[in-house]
Amino acid sequence: MVNPSRIFLDNAATTPLDPEVLATMTQVMADTYGNPSSIHAEGRKARSLIEAARKTVANALNCSIGEIFFTSGGTEANNMALKNAVRDLGVKRIISSPLEHHCVLHSLEAIRATGAVEIEMVAIDEKGHVDLADLERRLASDDRKTLVSLMHANNEIGNLLPLKEVAKLCGDAGALFHCDTVQTMGYYPIDLAATRVSFVSGSAHKFYGPKGVGFVYINSDNIVGPFVDGGAQERNMRGGTENIYGIVGLAKALQRAVEQREVRMSHMHELKAYFMEQLRSRYPEVTFNGDPEQGHAKVLSVSFPQSPKGDLLLMNLDLNGISASGGSACSSGIDVGSHVVGHLYPDSPRHTIRFSFSHHNTRGEVDAVVERLGGML
Repeated sequence: MVNPSRIFLDNAATTPLDPEVLATMTQVMADTYGNPSSIHAEGRKARSLIEAARKTVANALNCSIGEIFFTSGGTEANNMALKNAVRDLGVKRIISSPLEHHCVLHSLEAIRATGAVEIEMVAIDEKGHVDLADLERRLASDDRKTLVSLMHANNEIGNLLPLKEVAKLCGDAGALFHCDTVQTMGYYPIDLAATRVSFVSGSAHKFYGPKGVGFVYINSDNIVGPFVDGGAQERNMRGGTENIYGIVGLAKALQRAVEQREVRMSHMHELKAYFMEQLRSRYPEVTFNGDPEQGHAKVLSVSFPQSPKGDLLLMNLDLNGISASGGSACSSGIDVGSHVVGHLYPDSPRHTIRFSFSHHNTRGEVDAVVERLGGML
């Protein structure tokens, strides 16, 4: 499923579809055409596949099947959590971070524009970690109903949030906690029975599933109304006929990701460490953004020194058969740089490239990237 003529190191943007996932989806496309809302045999067959998928996701997260709702992806899941919490749960204040994904930041802008809530940004330290002392202070400073929205792993620099610690801070303060786990779902274990989180979001194409499908976990204590009005699909939470092929593909991909998690993660940790070692050895002026030794095995944000060729680095990588990114891929196909790196290193003349790995990548590919970089810097 991976183009052998190119080196794909942009797995934080998306991942190639797992062949077993494709086979499972294709079989469903061929055999299951009923509307899941119909009560006849074809409809019941379609419905059974969706509910089996829901059970797979719930088992992976150790939560109730009634707490999993399928969406069109992580962006919709994050929008649903944030906007429904304000609309239905009496939230008057949201604490987030300036390093969140744009779908969260833009949702917060839209919420702020309504005048319904106050938005606060928690302090970020010099390595890009959330300042937990500042978060605790903010939680204690106001008794209004509060929602904390922080991502589990930053999609630009890979920094990991101490999920259980933040969940406890929020729980002790009586605050709701929304966590964007799009980059960590299927990579790091998340036990929702042991970790008190109000909302969690996931997206299939980040863990070798199809694009256009995701899910949101909504803790059963939080009773919210529909995000998309229409029929009674997803227990009245999201109108519209379900994307049955995508949902089945999501479940299969997540199941395989969980089953192979240790092997995949070990390989990516080793590959990332090897890439860092080779870059430091070959190009001593290279540095790394964030806290890569403590970050997601999947993500490495590399800072290259200013040079006449620097502005063309991303394009030259592409011309040399290497896929990477300069910022988030969710910017209409335009490299606008990373708002995360811009926040941490304002006005820096250096050039940032995000390389992100999968279990498909090899040491040979890393060696080829390090060698080809020599003519681009």
